Amino acid sequence: MRVLITGGAGYIGSVMTEYFVAKGFEVWVLDNLSRGYRDAVADDAIFVEGDINNALEIFDSKERFDGIIHLAAHSRVEESVQNPSLYWENNAVGTHSILEFARIREIPRFVFASTAAVYGLSAQSPIVEDTPPSPANTYGMTKLTMDMAIDSYSRAYGLTGTSLRFFNVSGTYRGRRERHLPETHLIPIAISKIKGGDKVTIFGSDYPTRDGTCIRDYIHVVDLARAAELALGRSNEGSYKVYNLGNGNGYSNLEVVRTISEVLGVSCEIEFSKRRDGDAPELVTSSRLITEELGWTPSIPALADIVKSSLD
Repeated sequence: MRVLITGGAGYIGSVMTEYFVAKGFEVWVLDNLSRGYRDAVADDAIFVEGDINNALEIFDSKERFDGIIHLAAHSRVEESVQNPSLYWENNAVGTHSILEFARIREIPRFVFASTAAVYGLSAQSPIVEDTPPSPANTYGMTKLTMDMAIDSYSRAYGLTGTSLRFFNVSGTYRGRRERHLPETHLIPIAISKIKGGDKVTIFGSDYPTRDGTCIRDYIHVVDLARAAELALGRSNEGSYKVYNLGNGNGYSNLEVVRTISEVLGVSCEIEFSKRRDGDAPELVTSSRLITEELGWTPSIPALADIVKSSLD
């Protein structure tokens, strides 16, 4: 199978590319390298530097793909609030361009990297696919908008579309790792701080949770690649599905930091700061639907193993 991965030079994209190459797929990567790294792309993948808005001009009509995994998106929540124009242009307009590319070139399968951010500050736990979406920031708004666009394209043009709503992603795969500038994710930040002997800051200590800190659902990045592979295998023409992806277990920020400290065998000092605007007390999902329909379950569910993978 020949697959096009957009954003394949980013963190999740580079893991997807490495995974699909290892599985024997013919993988093409389209990335403008604005936030990705050329050296993160698997050697056996075919790399094309370019913008998703220009896919029709970049790829000759003779180049046929069996499916697209669309990962090229900006994903910094705070930035999306401060600069919504950037996010609507890249995440919405850009995704529409790739959808048009799929429609015109008659590419039958489309897997979209959606996000738990579409659920906003939902108080429901666990969150399921039927939980009413209510995005609290521009990032989540753009993703929900394009979920709906893929749904409409599936109904009208026979596309088999799948939105995978990721929760907190971490871990490494064959050397592909998180390389965000700036880094905003708790696990890599805490690893760096603890190894450097610095204090780890946790935002908020008075949430209505078991230890007062926010609770999140963590998933290993390779399990996302496995889910994307299963989604590509869906053969229902003209159908659209949404699947939540998490391990079903919630870990508090304090538990995450303490787990990292234990894995490293290094004590750490924790300081608490005021809450950040927009942080929900608890975001945990159920992946029951994708388990029942596609047979997916997380292969690395334990937080300690996810942390060890990040340290690798």
